[in-house]
Amino acid sequence: MKLSVIIPTLNESANIVRLLNFLKLHAHGALEEIIVVDGGSQDGTPELARQAGAKVLLCSAPSRAVQLNRGAAEARAEVLYFVHADTLPPPNFARSIEKALDSGLKMGCFRYHFDSDSRLLKVNAWFTRFDFLWCQGGDKTFFISRDAFMDLGAYDETFVCMEEYDFIRRARKKYAVPTLSDTAIVSARKYEQNSWLRVQLANLLVFNLFRWGIEPVKLRRIYRKVLRS
Repeated sequence: MKLSVIIPTLNESANIVRLLNFLKLHAHGALEEIIVVDGGSQDGTPELARQAGAKVLLCSAPSRAVQLNRGAAEARAEVLYFVHADTLPPPNFARSIEKALDSGLKMGCFRYHFDSDSRLLKVNAWFTRFDFLWCQGGDKTFFISRDAFMDLGAYDETFVCMEEYDFIRRARKKYAVPTLSDTAIVSARKYEQNSWLRVQLANLLVFNLFRWGIEPVKLRRIYRKVLRS
């Protein structure tokens, strides 16, 4: 099995080299390539990614759905692995993905915990073991075979917010989308820059508006208004 790891970025100079080195160290020969798709960073993220050995693609504006699709279109491997720049996959991610695919699965993701000792965030992390739609999201890192990704029509680029939830919602109508027991590590910076309560309220509000069919541009506007950063 070979993986094309696709990482959307926007001003991730503090995290990108750490992630790239981690992926190369723990891939155990499974890496076909690492593709960083940048949405207009002003902090040198693309240059750092190139220096660390990634293939870098540039998008004219930050839109994660567009960035993810651009990376997938350029990928050479038959398995795509989407990872956020501030997340470290499980150390055995490659072997776990291969085992899942060998069992007949077409896609899946991982549990995660935060790089924080906060008890509230430990509660949040505990829920990532479940497959309910509200327990999903890109922080779980997401792998999928290329044929299944194309069959589902890729990410819907009209979703400038909640694109990963929209994709999972569509995927679950045709495929199993399990959460594997291995654990990724996710940055707690959003909670540190705001507060646990503010982020929870923002997530709850936007998730429910998403389910009610509110257009993505409005969802993004509301989310940015509620959160400080």
